[in-house]
Amino acid sequence: MRAAMYLILANLFWAGNFVVGQAAMQSMQPLQLTFWRWALAAVPLLLLAQVIDRPDWKAVLRKWPVLLLLSALGMSGYTLLLYSALQHTSALNASLVTAANPALIMVLAVVLMKDRPRPVSWVGIGLGLAGVLLVLTGGDLQRLLTFSINTGELLILAAITVWGFYTIIARRLTLPAITSTAVQVALAAVVLTPVAAAAGAGLPSAPAEGWSLAFIALFPSLGSYLLWNLALKRTTAANAGNYLNLIAVFTAIITVLLGQPITSAQVLGGILVISGVLLTSAGQRPQRPRSSKSTSSPPSESRGPRFLPR
Repeated sequence: MRAAMYLILANLFWAGNFVVGQAAMQSMQPLQLTFWRWALAAVPLLLLAQVIDRPDWKAVLRKWPVLLLLSALGMSGYTLLLYSALQHTSALNASLVTAANPALIMVLAVVLMKDRPRPVSWVGIGLGLAGVLLVLTGGDLQRLLTFSINTGELLILAAITVWGFYTIIARRLTLPAITSTAVQVALAAVVLTPVAAAAGAGLPSAPAEGWSLAFIALFPSLGSYLLWNLALKRTTAANAGNYLNLIAVFTAIITVLLGQPITSAQVLGGILVISGVLLTSAGQRPQRPRSSKSTSSPPSESRGPRFLPR
């Protein structure tokens, strides 16, 4: 029960990133929110890494080229695209499209790494694709013929594609989970500093913007990673991965509580996407077990359906 509560809270906070991020985009810029999110989270994450993982920092830093690449893809690229998309589309649409990420990653693994999934996984991919198309078109499939898809949805598709490549590369990285994430976050903060300074991306001045940034830095960036790893001390990574479907569910619930309408296309699309994720996961071939530090990882360092963005 304790592991379940940790996982539920972790995914609730990640869902909050979509909702609060969309609200923040009304007055902030994607670069501003991305930079300050990672700048504020870097030092606490490094401290968490030291306390939980106790890594050999010299060995970690020897892998700086791949960590820098992963940081550019997963921390900078994906986050900038996500917040840019939230300027043009709803948090619910964004969460539903990103829920199909495991299917995209499996396709990339087949193309780039010659993985051979079971037939049921391809059924899952088909269901997930159908769900995404419903969400993208709002149920009007004729929009595909005219390519009249919202800019926000196109940016979300770009975001999950970037995350897919991030995941394929990260699968080969043998570092403790929080340590790897903390170093990538720190590198993102360092690399984005001159860009943010040149763009004048200062700290938010309005109280609402400050609270949004504080929530995103504290809960999705720090709290979810800590809760995820605490849960993985008490349950399996495969079981934890299934809980990530709650991100879209929680986003839908928050959307309803805020009084925003939900369409039948979003409901049906969400059901198809989540069903597709479960089938894709069920059809994956078993992986060789890895060390506890490698398997006890957050979504950015896990396998299969656990590769969902935050």
